[in-house]
Amino acid sequence: MSGCGKVRAWQVPLRLITGAFILHSGMEKWDGPDEQAQGVHGMARQSFPFLENIDAPRFLRLLAAGEIALGAALLTPAVPTRLAGAALTGFAGSLMAVYAQTPGLRKEGSVWPTPDGIGVSKDSWLLAIGLALTLSPREKHLKNLKHLKQLKQAKDVRDVRDAKRHGRHQQHGPRCRPEQHAGGGERLKQAKQAKELAKTLSQGGHSHHHAHRHGPAHARKACPAHR
Repeated sequence: MSGCGKVRAWQVPLRLITGAFILHSGMEKWDGPDEQAQGVHGMARQSFPFLENIDAPRFLRLLAAGEIALGAALLTPAVPTRLAGAALTGFAGSLMAVYAQTPGLRKEGSVWPTPDGIGVSKDSWLLAIGLALTLSPREKHLKNLKHLKQLKQAKDVRDVRDAKRHGRHQQHGPRCRPEQHAGGGERLKQAKQAKELAKTLSQGGHSHHHAHRHGPAHARKACPAHR
């Protein structure tokens, strides 16, 4: 999916439920009766006066088309989540504007709804869902966060390793140099190789001295000096 990457698991129920609900609402409004058109248009033009220039049946048809398109966008995984969330936020925001400016939907001096305004007040949940989808982090941002977390974990591992080395350094006394602890296994291997080489050279030198003293025909095993 372009834009915001794949739909994440927590976004699926938000898009699925709201998309199905809005799509169904738009399909029912598409062939709504005149009474419904007059009621919806009357509430909308109080908040948006420019709608007075549009007759009620046409406004209801336009509203139905917008809800159908929005519901389909939320249900289509190919539509980026942030884009669908922004459209849902705008739609829900207009509904909340109608709720705030229509008399009789709210209690006087309060944001809480009257019995007649409960249905419209619940559109605030759509606004919250739209904001959640719009503000969801991008896939690239999530990858960057994961990379930073991995770097921090690697740094923590290095800090623990350095702390252990520093602890061993303190145990060895003030004359101990920190570089003695780095690569200690390699130096131990080199020391063993040097010891074996010295032993080999020592044996070779003794054999040469033995041949020079007793002659080349002298048997090494028969010499009392080697028993």
